Amino acid sequence: MEKERFQVEHPINSSKGVLFNMFSTPSGLAEWFCDDVNIKKDVHIFLWDGSEESARLVTKKRDEFVKFRWTEDEEEGLSTFFEFRIKIDDLTGDTAIVVTDFAEKDEIDDAKELWSAQIDRLKQVIGA
Repeated sequence: MEKERFQVEHPINSSKGVLFNMFSTPSGLAEWFCDDVNIKKDVHIFLWDGSEESARLVTKKRDEFVKFRWTEDEEEGLSTFFEFRIKIDDLTGDTAIVVTDFAEKDEIDDAKELWSAQIDRLKQVIGA
């Protein structure tokens, strides 16, 4: 089944450096995104309540974004990914997190809700 791209954007009161650390390091990711992270070469193994999902780190740019691809999607030949991007408004200087992800059409609303819950958890962790 074809997956569709969607984005979730949330304003956040935090510095680029803090956010990038939360997106790009195992300790940062384990504080809000999953229970734990193990890394083997460029593959991050995310652990949640006994289940695990693997994602390859595709690319990252310091203080701007981190992009991953689920290995399962990669094996199926899908060009999907999920990305955490830090967006700074040129006029106001306000910071936002933009999450880009892919889901099947009938699962997009649920996926957006899940990401919003994850970002709320991130805000709690960093006190934003």
